[in-house]
Amino acid sequence: MVSAVSSFSVKKKIYYYDTDAGGVVYYANYLKVLEEARTELCLSRGVDTAAWFQKGFAFVVVHISVDYKAPAQYGDIIEATARVEKVGNSSIHFAQEILKDNTLLVKAAVIWACIDTKSFKVQPVPDEIRKALAGGA
Repeated sequence: MVSAVSSFSVKKKIYYYDTDAGGVVYYANYLKVLEEARTELCLSRGVDTAAWFQKGFAFVVVHISVDYKAPAQYGDIIEATARVEKVGNSSIHFAQEILKDNTLLVKAAVIWACIDTKSFKVQPVPDEIRKALAGGA
């Protein structure tokens, strides 16, 4: 489990539209919740990725590894966590989990690449972002 000290979490209620024909959360919808947790983690550390986009820096998912352990269902309250594991030269590595009542539902490893918004080429993570996020790495 991700340490509560160095991680950030968001809670979400599961609605009918989150589920599939079997009544459980559709697997791809967990990716949205993981994205929300990463975004909120960054915001909690003063990194507004939307503002950085306007400055020419975008952060795109270049790798994701997801292990689905148990399902969430309609009406459940789930909690997604995000923790920065490493800030590389041009990448940010996250460890994430989704839990329900302290039961692990999903475990994920996500890598963002920092790219230039005009050329879409990889560029170094700005020092301001590196300092803000490396504190939890």
